[in-house]
Order: sequence, then structure tokens, then C-alpha cells
Amino acid sequence: MKQQSVAVILPCRNEEAAVGATVTAFRAALPHAAIYVFDNNSTDNTVNVARAAGAIVRTELTPGKGNVVRRSFADIDADVYVMADGDATYDAAAAPTMIQELIERQLDMVVGVRSAVADAAAFRPGHRLGNAILNGMLSHIFGRSFSDVLSGYRVFSRRFVKSFPALSEGFEVETEISIHALGLHMPVAEIGTAYKVRPEGSKSKLSPFRDGCRILLTILTLFRIERPMLFFGIIGTLLGFVSIVIAVPLAVTYAEIGLVPRLPTAVLSTGLMILAFLSFFSGMILDTVVRGRRELRRLAYLALRPPE
Repeated sequence: MKQQSVAVILPCRNEEAAVGATVTAFRAALPHAAIYVFDNNSTDNTVNVARAAGAIVRTELTPGKGNVVRRSFADIDADVYVMADGDATYDAAAAPTMIQELIERQLDMVVGVRSAVADAAAFRPGHRLGNAILNGMLSHIFGRSFSDVLSGYRVFSRRFVKSFPALSEGFEVETEISIHALGLHMPVAEIGTAYKVRPEGSKSKLSPFRDGCRILLTILTLFRIERPMLFFGIIGTLLGFVSIVIAVPLAVTYAEIGLVPRLPTAVLSTGLMILAFLSFFSGMILDTVVRGRRELRRLAYLALRPPE
């Protein structure tokens, strides 16, 4: 087995209190890896602390973790990519095991599941609930999901990184990553890892309500894009059901007196049924288009070599 080049990617914004410890921990766990800190418009001393710790510092000016991930995946070339946050919450010591799992089983992604939480404040109940809801939604939409879809600790193969479109801008990028793997039926695995509380002076950039809404919108958008027949079929079914409910009293009245006294209601029912059929046909047409796009994405993915 040849020696694999490893790149560690750490998106950071105002993490001077934690980035030094994060870089040091990954340097100890992966002494031969190139460690990149991607600074995202920090206003504190993050850049200098990262450089002092031995990291290669790059800058992405457009705010948002998704923009950082897109830039890092485009610019960095390696055989194996390790992505984590620069806040010292993820267990760097688990990285060698995750990389070994990726290579030996020729996987495209290994997710570090936050299974051992040392402090309840590190992974709050609200975050757990939101994570569980999103995991359940993905499972119902795509037939399978991950235990921790929002984990920021992942190891990727080169062909995953170079085939990932990275369209998201913010924290919803982890959801997009998960859906990309599910949509192309990539071989993936999960490994339980420790999760720690942030060091004193480090503050989370995640807004539970705002970013939760963005993640939910991302799932619904990708649901529409990846499963148009199911998406528009649900809409068509609802419209058709409402149309029938409205039409039943009209039909009963017509059977009794031979007249339709509520003409606007009849027009509404007819319009809803027309929209229902249009929704079904739209889903059928888009499903054919998506199948072609998925085949092209699959071919682009297969053009890259697997982990060796």
C-alpha cells in the first residue's frame, strides 16, 4: 500500500483561543499531514496563532463555512482529506483510525459521530433534537441516513472531494455533503468519536434558529432536486385530495337537483385538479432530467481513482 498524502482542513473564524490547540493536536495525531487553517474573515489573532502552531494559513473572504469548504476542496490536492472545526471540540486522536478505515475498506467518507460527549454543554439537548429530526428527514427522503448528519468531523477520499459541487454557503454544508454521498450511493462508514466543550474564550458561530432553518431549507431544496417525482407527487396528491373534498358536496347537489349553484367552488375544484395533474407531470419530466444528471455526476465520480 502506497503512502497516502493527507490534508487536514480546519475552517476558522475568530478562534484564537482554540486554533493553536487544534493544530497541535492534529499535528501530534498526523505528523506527516499538511494542516491547513482556512481563515474566514477573523477579526482576532486567529491567523497568527495558527501560523505559530505550524499550520498553513489560507484565507476565504466570503463569509460562511460552505464557502470555506468549497474553496478548500478546490484548492487543495491530496489523497485523503480530514475536515474538522478549529474550535478544539473534535478528537484529533481519532483521525488515524478514521483514515485507516477509509483506506482499508476503500470508502469515500468516514463520519466522526459525536458519541462520547464529555460535557453536556458541548452538545446541548436542542442540538441533539435538531440533529435527530434532520437525520430522520434524510432517512425518509433518501432511504438511509447517518447517525450524526451535522458532524463537522469527516474524512474524505479524493474522488469525493473533487466530485462534490459544494453549493451551500453556511453551516448547511454538512447536510449537503451527506446528501451528496447518499445520492450517489457512495461507500461510507461512521466511527464514534469524543466531543469536548469549547475552550474558554471560544464562542460558537452557529445560530440554532437561523442555521437550523437554512439546513431545513437545504434539505427541502435538495429533496426537490434529487427526488422530483416524490416531491411533486406529494404536492399533486394534496391538491387532488383538496379538489375532491371540495367537489363532493357539489356532486351531491347536482345529483339531487341537476344544478351546480356554487359555480366559483366548482371552478376552484377544477383548477386544483388541473394543478394536481400538472404537478404529477412536472415530477415525471424532472425525474427523467435528474436521472440524466445523476448519471453524469456518477461518471464524473467514477473517473477519479478510489483510495488505495
